[in-house]
Amino acid sequence: MKTNETKNDSKKLNLFDSTALVIGSMIGSGIFIVSSDIARQVGALGWLMVVWIITGILTLIAALSYGELAAMMPKAGGQYVYLREAYNPLTGFLYGWTLFMVIQTGTIAAVAMAFAKFLGVIIPVFSEKIILLDLHFIKINSAEIIAIVSIVLLTWLNTNGLKWGKRFQNSFTVVKIIIIVAFIGIGLLFINDKGIFEINKSIMWDAVKWDTASKSYIPITGFALIAAIGVAMVGSIFTSDAWNNVTFTGGEIKNPKKTLPLSLFLGTLIVTIIYLLMNYVYLQNLPLRGITNGTTVIERGMQFATNERLGTATMTTILGDYSAKMMAILIIISTIGCNNGLILSGARVYYAMAKDGLFFNKVGILNKKNVPANGLIVQCIWASLLCLSGTYGQLLDYVVFAVLIFYVLTILGIIILRIKKPHAERPYKAIGYPILPAIYIITATFIMGILLIYKPDYTWPGLIIVIIGIPIYYIRKNTIK
Repeated sequence: MKTNETKNDSKKLNLFDSTALVIGSMIGSGIFIVSSDIARQVGALGWLMVVWIITGILTLIAALSYGELAAMMPKAGGQYVYLREAYNPLTGFLYGWTLFMVIQTGTIAAVAMAFAKFLGVIIPVFSEKIILLDLHFIKINSAEIIAIVSIVLLTWLNTNGLKWGKRFQNSFTVVKIIIIVAFIGIGLLFINDKGIFEINKSIMWDAVKWDTASKSYIPITGFALIAAIGVAMVGSIFTSDAWNNVTFTGGEIKNPKKTLPLSLFLGTLIVTIIYLLMNYVYLQNLPLRGITNGTTVIERGMQFATNERLGTATMTTILGDYSAKMMAILIIISTIGCNNGLILSGARVYYAMAKDGLFFNKVGILNKKNVPANGLIVQCIWASLLCLSGTYGQLLDYVVFAVLIFYVLTILGIIILRIKKPHAERPYKAIGYPILPAIYIITATFIMGILLIYKPDYTWPGLIIVIIGIPIYYIRKNTIK
């Protein structure tokens, strides 16, 4: 009996595996890019760091809060299950629907395309400019093909069992962390011009927004500054997302009642620290403000770094032109590890939905390796189509708003379940309850309000995707009956 238990345990995720999944799924290519846009939105060192600090605090609060639900319901499907139990099957379905249509698959497509673009730095044949097939209504380029190949290969790897998926994830996460730590160390120890940080400090709280139309800076104060911070957080929130993916694998984790809450906390804490240090490195080596038509990385600064590649620009100031390929290798490793985590975990949600009769029935079947292979395949097909459609970029604009909706509902669900099921077993209780969950709910709702007003192009399409899921739910439900 003990031998069988040991065998089963070897096929599950331990604390290291789960934490690696959190870290690996969170860190993709975003941290090397999005601070460029944040710099254009707020225009000052202090406010840029405030954006990342607020995002980090919110992410940690959410992770600490989710820990209660994860320990209470350690089942495959994670957040889908929490929403179903706190509210009703419709709410759970709407999350799963949005996850499949936009959140998970759109992110997988975008990360795969980032992988392809940076691979193109090393192997130029992989480029969006190289058209392989022109059908008039759609043009397929070599970057899209290599992106799809990466999704297919990672999907195939994960259909061969959790053991291979977690080994791959652990390896790439460890390598990724080592290289990022080296990047931070080089960026802090070998500063090319120590006067740059002094220049950035001189505009610590001098908030300005770059106006594209007039090509000038507009001072921002009062509520306009608050709104700018809210809008700027679109990038930082997206970059800090996917930490909750580990909850999707709840049924495959050793001692989940302890492991899930701890891995959520450790993973999000480590990534938050890394993100703050990365931004500090950027600010030490690049002027925050720059010139749109600058001829050097210093002249362009953070705001106008070429293709917003801050990591490459930073290393260029220290190591010269060779840094482009070095950073490309780092981001290739980072994106592969990120997508493996996203692919591995996402299929578990569709599996849980299918078991409830709310997704394709065959997705609710495990293969011989005891993994939801059909869910992995369906996810692979849709993510690949999004790569070809060229719309993944626009879809990601909608992701943050949709993600925040379900994060708020899930954390509110902690309060609802405390009322609905006061005697349920709670091996771990949310730290700071109810104050910290309330802070998250209020802050995230306020950010959503700002996005509705100032970024309607980001918000309404996301809402529409969620709403479309309502008739789909009832059609599916009536079909089953």
